[in-house]
Amino acid sequence: MADKTVLIVDDEDNFAHALDIVLSRHGYRTRRAADGTSALAALQDGSIDVVLLDILLPDRSGFEICQAIRQTVGLRDLRVIMMTARGSQAERRKGLALGADAFLIKPFPTSELVREINILTGKGRDA
Repeated sequence: MADKTVLIVDDEDNFAHALDIVLSRHGYRTRRAADGTSALAALQDGSIDVVLLDILLPDRSGFEICQAIRQTVGLRDLRVIMMTARGSQAERRKGLALGADAFLIKPFPTSELVREINILTGKGRDA
């Protein structure tokens, strides 16, 4: 039934697992990456529809990953939702300036996450 895939990029395993459960229950396929290098590798097969991207990652920041996505032919139109526990306005502005489609501050209501992903994927328009 799931026809859209969300790549969850977060090095906090418990948080990523919880997101995986929530999104699966809402009809999304999920894949996970714990660092930026793994995230960029996962994007190469073209099966990802939305990237849920944490800013603080062990090897490369979410900002760097978002920028790389926007500069890569074939990935430029990929939808990106950035998230962070440090929710300053400066980080939000930077993420959106680098091309993020949405920005969430942890902890966020799962309903807000699902709503953003539904908007970005067009899911539910015909429902």
